[in-house]
Amino acid sequence: MSAKKEATPVPPTAQNLTEGREHFADHCATCHANNGSGQTEIGQNLYPKVPDMRERQTQRLTDREIFYIIQNGVRLTGMPAWGDSHRADDTWKLVLFIRRLPQLNAAEQKQMERFNPESEADREEQQQEERFLNGGPPPDRSHKEHHH
Repeated sequence: MSAKKEATPVPPTAQNLTEGREHFADHCATCHANNGSGQTEIGQNLYPKVPDMRERQTQRLTDREIFYIIQNGVRLTGMPAWGDSHRADDTWKLVLFIRRLPQLNAAEQKQMERFNPESEADREEQQQEERFLNGGPPPDRSHKEHHH
């Protein structure tokens, strides 16, 4: 089997899906929205616009391709490379969750709201990420170790 077609090495357990959902809500939903639609202030104002991750264009990608995009970003877009700040297992859990987006229900979306950035520290981290997306320095993650 080619590496491009290789499925995620992280099993789709309830725990791994929950961790992927929480990580997505905390780190990705700022641009992609909790439901993956891209319908956020940032997502709609990037050029090119953030894709609706529930749609065929994203869902037809292989697990390895989605992993690669998260780790390495997409040149000439607002999608940065997160490989230096995400452990491989965390990225694979995100892949599992992205596969779940087309079936995401209202209760799951509501649960995600708890993990959207809210505190002053979260807002500062979000602002650092926004500056990074606009060509600034990478976010300073030295002050906290973040795992779900």
